[in-house]
Amino acid sequence: MTFDSTSVTDVANLTVAILGGTGDQGRGLAYRFARVGQRVVIGSRSTERGVAAAEAITAMPGVTGQVAGADNAGAAAAADVVIVAVPWEGHAETVASLRAALVGKLVIDCVNPLGFDAKGPYALRVPEGSAAEQTESLLPESTVCAAFHHVSSVLLADPAVDEVDLDVMVLGDDRDAVGLVIDLVGRVPGMRGVYAGRLRNAGQVEALTANIIAINRRYKAHAGVRVTGV
Repeated sequence: MTFDSTSVTDVANLTVAILGGTGDQGRGLAYRFARVGQRVVIGSRSTERGVAAAEAITAMPGVTGQVAGADNAGAAAAADVVIVAVPWEGHAETVASLRAALVGKLVIDCVNPLGFDAKGPYALRVPEGSAAEQTESLLPESTVCAAFHHVSSVLLADPAVDEVDLDVMVLGDDRDAVGLVIDLVGRVPGMRGVYAGRLRNAGQVEALTANIIAINRRYKAHAGVRVTGV
């Protein structure tokens, strides 16, 4: 069973689940989608934490979309599109445990395998090549794309920020799935989705996050990426 984009008439009508939605990145993405009226399900290791996060996001300024909470399996089952935003340390275990719930679904991996030491952030080596490729290897009956790697969780969660000014590099092997992700990115004011190659190229996109973190630390900023000339 594979992703069937012909059943999608309007990306605004999709339900988006965010696995690891109680973390900074997951909560920020959930808030941005809820602000534009998207139906969102917050997934967590426990239903209680997912529900609590959903209630907190619902109470934030500007939210117009329905936000629900569940455990990760329940969130995956309830959604049309699933964003993986779990910590790298538990990435493989979490994704593998949800294989059945994710059959036939579009899965967007935004996880950055990074390490930190006294010299700062650095990219970790992943045997499959990238977090997104690891997800693909664990979910043979899902369609996997990679996106949302370089989005500041601080900007995402700030109600005073009306537009998140950056391009989101989208990678994947299914043209229709990539197009849907680009459309979903475009729902957030200020964001633009840009096709950045097949999934095998996700490793260097994930690794670039270490450079962006270094930039932000040096210049006390929340820098993003813009692709010029496109």
